[in-house]
Amino acid sequence: MMEGSSTAAPFSPSQQFSVADLVVLTAYFSLNVAVGIWSSCRVNRNTISAHFLAGRDMAWRTSFAPPPIGASLFASSEGSGLFMGLAGTRAARGMIAVTGFEWNATYALLALAWVAEVYISSAIVTMPRYLWRFGGERTRTHRFGLLLLLSITKTSTDLYSGALLVQVCLGWDLYLSAVLALVVMQLYTIAGGLAAVPYTDTPQTLIMVLGAMVLVVKASNEIRGYPNLEEAYLKAVPSKIVPNTTCHLPRADAMHLFRDPVSGDLPWTGMTFGLSIIATWYWCTDQVIIQWSFSAKSLSHAKAGSILASYLKMLPLFIIIMYPGNITYFYLPDTVACVDPEECTRTCEAAVGCSSIAYPKLVIELMPSGPRGLMTAVTMAALMPSLTSISNSSSTLFTMGIWRKLRPGAGERELLSVAR
Repeated sequence: MMEGSSTAAPFSPSQQFSVADLVVLTAYFSLNVAVGIWSSCRVNRNTISAHFLAGRDMAWRTSFAPPPIGASLFASSEGSGLFMGLAGTRAARGMIAVTGFEWNATYALLALAWVAEVYISSAIVTMPRYLWRFGGERTRTHRFGLLLLLSITKTSTDLYSGALLVQVCLGWDLYLSAVLALVVMQLYTIAGGLAAVPYTDTPQTLIMVLGAMVLVVKASNEIRGYPNLEEAYLKAVPSKIVPNTTCHLPRADAMHLFRDPVSGDLPWTGMTFGLSIIATWYWCTDQVIIQWSFSAKSLSHAKAGSILASYLKMLPLFIIIMYPGNITYFYLPDTVACVDPEECTRTCEAAVGCSSIAYPKLVIELMPSGPRGLMTAVTMAALMPSLTSISNSSSTLFTMGIWRKLRPGAGERELLSVAR
């Protein structure tokens, strides 16, 4: 076991990627592009239903033909922003309570399995089209515009987190990294539409889960189990603190999932009732998510896919939040838990804190050559499914909601050209 310190990183960093790491990364991205090209040739892309909803022929089970709904539902929400955000929040604030954001989704996905019957029987392509029945044209236009705006916000968040990951791991320019991520995403999303996305979502979901488990096992072996993890976390503090403050000290309720409704920074009342409202909106009405229900080959497959995804959403507590977040705080308190603005700026060029780099830092510092490249690919894998799902849903919203309104007589060929 590595000897930890509360004031300094306890082990020598391996900052430079080896040839083996770069080979793994290159192979990963090459495989992504190849799968995108293959799927674009395999599927029928010449109709609106085929391009936007994969021909309404998707199944729930984890297979490649036809693609699975459950894996795509899970992968669409597990972007690199979530990987880095959950682990970083846990490392900086000791917030195991952020699990509520994930576990609320399990109930919302079960609700989606129930309302999927309404969506599928309506034979619609977009959610605003369904709402048109209740509010008319004005409501539908407002909804289209709002969802497109939210898509831009979600895309920028995922792009930033993915670019930050590449910058931390490879030292590349932040903007160059973001552009490269967009290029890879569009290479197979534009060509294959929604049908191309699940063919990469399925292996990426497996890579994300299995790769994160490998990191958890490695980190757990270093600290020798959960009891030592809790004790070490509560004792770790950064070496440079802000005088006359307690912001550098771990919270006493760091290991509590349900926190005090008055003094807690994420009270259990808000997590239980407030987050449930947000989760219901996201998982039951957002186009990025419900497009997978629209694309199901039958109601049974739509329901089963939602149930499978609800089980998968229980995993982030163990593979992202608890072990990676805690161990990064213990081993690298001066890096990911810095509280002094000057120290934070020197470490990650952000005066408000460096918690966002907790997950990639743990990968770089803890994993040996070869597996380090694989784990970096795992975190990058979390970026692609969410971006491709957002890209397809935005294309659907703009084409079917905005362009069709501007050009009511547009034919299917024109709509497909605009969508791509």
